[in-house]
Amino acid sequence: MGRGKSERILILGGGYVGFYAALGLQRRLRGGEASVTVVDPQPHMTYQPFLPEAAAGAIEPRHVVVPLRRTLKRCHVLTARVTKIVHEAKKVTVETPDGQQQDLDYDVLVVALGSVARLMPIPGLAEQGIAFKTIGEAIYLRNHVMSRLDAASSTVDENLRRKLLTFTFVGGGFAGIEALAELEDMARYATRYYENIDPSDLRWVLVEAAGRILPEVRESLGVYTVLQLERRGIEVYLSTLAKSFENGHVVLSDGTEFDSDTIVWTAGVKSNPVIAASDLPFDDRGRVRAKPTLQVDGVADAWTAGDNAAVPDLSRIEEDPDALCAPNAQHAVRQANVLAKNIIAVLRGREPKQYKHRNVGSVASLGLHKGVADVYNIKAKGFIAWAMHRGYHVGRVPTFNRKFRVVADWLLSGLLRREVISMGQINNPRAEFDRVSRS
Repeated sequence: MGRGKSERILILGGGYVGFYAALGLQRRLRGGEASVTVVDPQPHMTYQPFLPEAAAGAIEPRHVVVPLRRTLKRCHVLTARVTKIVHEAKKVTVETPDGQQQDLDYDVLVVALGSVARLMPIPGLAEQGIAFKTIGEAIYLRNHVMSRLDAASSTVDENLRRKLLTFTFVGGGFAGIEALAELEDMARYATRYYENIDPSDLRWVLVEAAGRILPEVRESLGVYTVLQLERRGIEVYLSTLAKSFENGHVVLSDGTEFDSDTIVWTAGVKSNPVIAASDLPFDDRGRVRAKPTLQVDGVADAWTAGDNAAVPDLSRIEEDPDALCAPNAQHAVRQANVLAKNIIAVLRGREPKQYKHRNVGSVASLGLHKGVADVYNIKAKGFIAWAMHRGYHVGRVPTFNRKFRVVADWLLSGLLRREVISMGQINNPRAEFDRVSRS
């Protein structure tokens, strides 16, 4: 670099990597040294570990997101979706919310587009499925679950009632397990306000293709989690594939069939498909190939990290020379901090440092006062693990503003009763207006 002018740094994505990299750059860049532009379809960064609690009403949804413009005050923030990358020409094409195409030029590129839901060619999935990666999906799912209780309490059709009160989750990773556990906890609590719905009327089903759940923790904790879920009446199908969801009729590979009006799909993610259509080097899973320094392999002036990057895991290099960093928040945040420092180092003529971090473990919430944890080879269950989960994540959520608001939400929910209000109108706000206009 070092071209004697202000460098234009373009960051694609405002998630963990994009947000923390931009934050690190704005803190360390000298005046006039470089400009930083962040491009993302949403004007905020979502702290995804809190999505299950936001869906269950334990945390106000607005407190789970961090406004990009408010936090990245020295950066340019463009609300748009990346559609094309041509690094040879140093050009990126984006689509703005009004549908207009726009070309952006840059000197330094940071690819932090993250991942998208990995859909399977299962009949009915596209029409019936609900993902769980954004705050919008979390809010929708909460209102959807509560509206199913309202509808079930009012219908006299027993078959429809069973379908409305059957909730199916596909995917046994952290996202699926935490979402299922938190929402089941919320719905079971809510039944006390429905005189004709008992907790036993609710049917919760978990479907996982692998032979275990929570692969991020040791197998014994995965077994413990299954036992805890089953004690709560949740049906767990392991080593089982979903074959069809047409019209809400669930068909599993073991022959099990039932109707379900709620199908949540958390069965894996894949790298953003924009990368595979670019001229950047990518692996067989569509992830940008990276050096340990987080520079794109064999390409000048390009950097990457996070879910969309194939970053060598130096902490495991001796046991597995081909090991790559897992696509999780723990790596993404740390990679972003190293990436920001390395970009500045190269700008100032210094050598970048290699990224190396050994996974310290994982924590998961299974509802109020319940959880599992496997941290520094120490495993914990129940209340202690739940407290570790909350303590860890409140320490990691960015900005003091959000930390304070999240803790305040927890304190209020502990002192007052859980909010179980259905706001299903949010999902279709024009329905009443349309009805009146046709009358």
